[in-house]
Amino acid sequence: MRISIITQYYKPEMGAPQNRLYEMCVGLKNLGADISVITAMPNYPTGSIFHEYKGKSFYHENLDGIEVLRYWLYASNSRKALPRIWSMISYSVTVLGSLHYLRKRKNDFIIVESPPLTLAFSALILAKLTGSKLIMNVSDLWPLSARELGAISGDGMIYKILERLEHFLYKHSTVCIGQSQEIVDYIAAHGAKATYLFRNGVAPERFEGIEHHQREDKLRIVYTGLLGYAQGILGICEHIEFAKLNAEFHIYGAGGEQQSIEAYLAAHPNQGIYFHGKVAREEIPSILSQYDCTLIPLVKNIYGAVPSKIYESMAAGLPIIFSGEGEGARIIQDNRLGWVSSALDYEGLTINIQEASTNTLAYLESAANCLSCAQNKFNRPKQINGLYTYLSQIPLS
Repeated sequence: MRISIITQYYKPEMGAPQNRLYEMCVGLKNLGADISVITAMPNYPTGSIFHEYKGKSFYHENLDGIEVLRYWLYASNSRKALPRIWSMISYSVTVLGSLHYLRKRKNDFIIVESPPLTLAFSALILAKLTGSKLIMNVSDLWPLSARELGAISGDGMIYKILERLEHFLYKHSTVCIGQSQEIVDYIAAHGAKATYLFRNGVAPERFEGIEHHQREDKLRIVYTGLLGYAQGILGICEHIEFAKLNAEFHIYGAGGEQQSIEAYLAAHPNQGIYFHGKVAREEIPSILSQYDCTLIPLVKNIYGAVPSKIYESMAAGLPIIFSGEGEGARIIQDNRLGWVSSALDYEGLTINIQEASTNTLAYLESAANCLSCAQNKFNRPKQINGLYTYLSQIPLS
């Protein structure tokens, strides 16, 4: 089975999509697939192309036995719409330069990561011109999520054009893969010929052999990930008095709120909150092992989104204190993985922190449930194996 993955984001960038795609590529390769990756010059989350790739329009490399072709894009992490749109469009154009390579390669499948929808459209063109079957890997529902975040008006012409393009791509893909049940349900209702649920999941072996912190009197809570406005870590720092709750809150990551968080902590040094800076993906298991539970917040529910931090917390055996709604909240509640409060409900979040600190029986039950779910229900290697089997059964003629 020969597959090329087309994505705007990939290793060495950090982030949930990058990690998921990298592990999917390695997993499919280990199962016998011939994998290559066509991606952009790495620039996330800084919005600046990484130093070793600057000044290049094309770069060919091998990462962990996987051939990687990189094409130029206009890099930007601006909050303004136009620079972000131009960044997406620029790579959607330059990726067409891979046509000659893909014709020689003669793939069975091209798997494209969406969003952006413009990249999925380019992948459809490349699939048609090379006789490959297109698999659309939908990790975020565009333009729906942009409308929910207020980035695009649902009544405007731009939204209607993007929505038509979205439905067109669903209809012309051989299969649409969704990262959550909500995404799968949505794309099935909007024209997809076939759908497949492929959750982020987690590789439990990443967490094996790591010595775990022994819980003490004070509850040690950790957050690892993007410090963006959608996560609302600054608001939590401003509203939750961790020291008075006999708790500590440790923050790892980088993003748009980082400077504001650092400034707030410098002005309020005795809140029981500690910022440790950016960490590499490889460090996450050992970092999580130092703590008692994770805090995973979402300021606003994005339909179809499930934070990947939920799966890593499962594998680490750390009960989850979740602030938000949607499928992520339901996963935690249905599997009894921790405590859930509504987004921006700081009073409810405070109560849940107290519960995690004082209810030893519920804490231990949640920890055991986390480990069980990581091994059995959301095990990424098992899901990759299932995806490989599913793709193997698709007729190629």
